[in-house]
Amino acid sequence: MVPSFFKKLGPIGSDLIKSKINCKAVNVTRDDYFDNFVSIINVSNNSLSFLYDNEKIGDNLPLSSGVLCTEKMANKINPNQKKFIVRNVQESVAKLSNIFYRDFTEKEKMNFDNPVFGENCEIGNNVTIENGVIIGKNVKINHGAVVKINCIIGDGSIIGSNTVISNSILGENIYIGSNSSIGQRGFGFFLSKNNINIYHIGRVLLQSKVSIGSGCTIDRGSFSDTVIGENTYLDNLCHVAHNVEIGNNSAFAAMTGIAGSAKIGSHVLTGGQAGIAGHIRIGNNVHIAAKSGVFQSIDDGESVMGNPAVNKYKFIKNYKKIYGKK
Repeated sequence: MVPSFFKKLGPIGSDLIKSKINCKAVNVTRDDYFDNFVSIINVSNNSLSFLYDNEKIGDNLPLSSGVLCTEKMANKINPNQKKFIVRNVQESVAKLSNIFYRDFTEKEKMNFDNPVFGENCEIGNNVTIENGVIIGKNVKINHGAVVKINCIIGDGSIIGSNTVISNSILGENIYIGSNSSIGQRGFGFFLSKNNINIYHIGRVLLQSKVSIGSGCTIDRGSFSDTVIGENTYLDNLCHVAHNVEIGNNSAFAAMTGIAGSAKIGSHVLTGGQAGIAGHIRIGNNVHIAAKSGVFQSIDDGESVMGNPAVNKYKFIKNYKKIYGKK
């Protein structure tokens, strides 16, 4: 059973949707209701999704589903599709996410089952473990840690002191250092005079043997999951933003920052203070030097350095031209 980390408020009627956003509704009637609000890749019957202008349109969207988009994208969609046409998709996404979902109240949290503990667990002093949590065998949770509702921690894992875990599913033999935060809301919002936060319904998924250093933050996904693959290591003070996906057997040195929705392959290595931009793809077996700024996608097997990051041999050649005689 997939654990629930938030309250679903659907189905939501079209009249309420239209009252929350400035839109032109096409093929939408007062009798239309939408069960949930999801990304376009997760669209299903009777769901509402959204399309940004730079996104690809999926084939054969269910005609019972609705799509939030601009006029430009509306012209590319099946003419019979239910559409809510807006000027600013991100603003509308932020508003609607908060009418489809909310946090559980304290009273609702009490209705979840008591935490379940496997054999031979060690729980430190002043640890908070909320209802619905499932903890495997031989797990050690150190002093002052907090594990919030419905999280799952796999066998043999170690959670450091004062670390907070929410909206997360952890595999076996996970290590998380002290003072880390796993699964908090990501940095997604509509920037305006009165900023509107996007309600994040994604999770953090840490696969087996992931190691997270002290003082790290890993944001949960907005409309998809943040995923870190098997045997991947993060040094201290690293940040992984919402919707990031990282493959297996990779290692990120201290203070590496990865912006939202970046997709990173396996066997990737970064030096300290490297920065990776959002919405780009990093291939397999890529090496990124310390303090590099990566703003574009990188193919398999590349080694890059500099800011902006370029092939390391090109960087060294240019460096020698400028500084070689000094």
